[in-house]
Amino acid sequence: MNAVVSPASRSAGRPPRVLVIDDEADLRELIELTLIGMGLDVDCAATVAEARRLLARGGYALCLTDMRLPDGDGIDLVAVVARDHPGTPVAVITAYGSAENAVAALKAGAFDYLSKPIALDALRNLVRSAIQVIPAPRLGGGGPDGGGSPVLQMLGVSSAIESVRAQILRLARSMAPVAITGESGSGKELAARLIHACGARAGKPFVAVNCGAIPEQLMESEFFGHRKGAFTGADQDREGFFQAADGGTLFLDEVADLPLPMQVKLLRGIQEKRVRKVGANAEEPVDVRIISATHQDLAQCVAAGRFRQDLYYRLNVIELRLPALRERAEDVPILAEAILVRLAARAGVQGAPRLASVTARYLQSYSFPGNVRELENVLERALAFSNGEVINVEDLGLRPVVSEFDAEEREEADALPAAPAPRPTGSAMVDGIPTSLPDYLDQIEREAILRALDKTRYNRTAAARLMGITFRALRYRMQRLEIS
Repeated sequence: MNAVVSPASRSAGRPPRVLVIDDEADLRELIELTLIGMGLDVDCAATVAEARRLLARGGYALCLTDMRLPDGDGIDLVAVVARDHPGTPVAVITAYGSAENAVAALKAGAFDYLSKPIALDALRNLVRSAIQVIPAPRLGGGGPDGGGSPVLQMLGVSSAIESVRAQILRLARSMAPVAITGESGSGKELAARLIHACGARAGKPFVAVNCGAIPEQLMESEFFGHRKGAFTGADQDREGFFQAADGGTLFLDEVADLPLPMQVKLLRGIQEKRVRKVGANAEEPVDVRIISATHQDLAQCVAAGRFRQDLYYRLNVIELRLPALRERAEDVPILAEAILVRLAARAGVQGAPRLASVTARYLQSYSFPGNVRELENVLERALAFSNGEVINVEDLGLRPVVSEFDAEEREEADALPAAPAPRPTGSAMVDGIPTSLPDYLDQIEREAILRALDKTRYNRTAAARLMGITFRALRYRMQRLEIS
């Protein structure tokens, strides 16, 4: 074997070097010959101790390890590589049908996995994906232009969205399945596209599928394709979603809506990385990364028997939770500015209108049950009703959202003894007209809040609901008005 190539010598034209760890000499030789045929340099080890010595010398573009070794566990090596060589992707070889080991390795930081017996096409695809992995670009910050990064629409300055951007960076470097959770309209498909765009598969297809929009009788054909004559109307061969996404990413939106029979077939396709077209006799290999999303609680669906537990664990290797818009109110003006620029450009308007300061504050206090999607709809309507320069509160057409629970709580609050309404005394009056309108309005707002707090026995959550505003908005107003 040749000496280990350093990163500097690799940049000078030396081929990338791969470390293969397996105690089966025949399998080790097969992998080595395959990789050499791809133009790569290869080092081999049969034990964990030998692998650690080689890893200490560095310079590997990929580490490929068996899960079971004579002196240790492959997961231990995954952890070592992830800790000491974060720039080196590591993939694992698992026994046939050993889904639990594969999931454990992916959670430990593995880039991807291969099942025994190893299919050489799958091995080559994995290696190509791993060698192409490069450090993902720094995700953009708060400006409407996204700082020139791939996350053009992942805008905001809140700690919640900063955390999401950091997680996307990490997830982009892995091939592990990702389950994205969040309320409707919170940007789950956008997050999936950004994971794809920042990773090694960026130049490959991204196929998004709404699992709730496909008729059950067509699901198998849509996902796996069909042969000509497989059923009535199949007048030609057709590729499915898996084949269309080969080499890239398959995004399963609203995956909780899949019927149970389809869940069984999907599980096999994901686990074995092979699918069978309807009407075909043989399976064919596919190389796709699975990202799923749902606004439902999959764990509860499993408990209720509506979702298979084994598929849940296969999809939910890594979870990415997207915050609701009401949890990052400080991002609303930034998002609104970017949306207005896009809407104005689409409508052919010269120069996007700006939000009046009071309008921005009003939007920040609104709960947005439809999240970013609702914000965009509200601003599109406001753009039509505005004067073209400034968007005022009345242009939004928003009304406080009152649920049945809120209405019941309001009735209970109304039954409490009411405090006497105090008279405004904080501003001088001349002929019944305040000499300082801002001070006069602050005094009225302060008294209204105090009456609501008194009626709800100083329960701030109930007081906020009573006045038709969010708890965050009430807390902001209490701080501004110095109400303790």
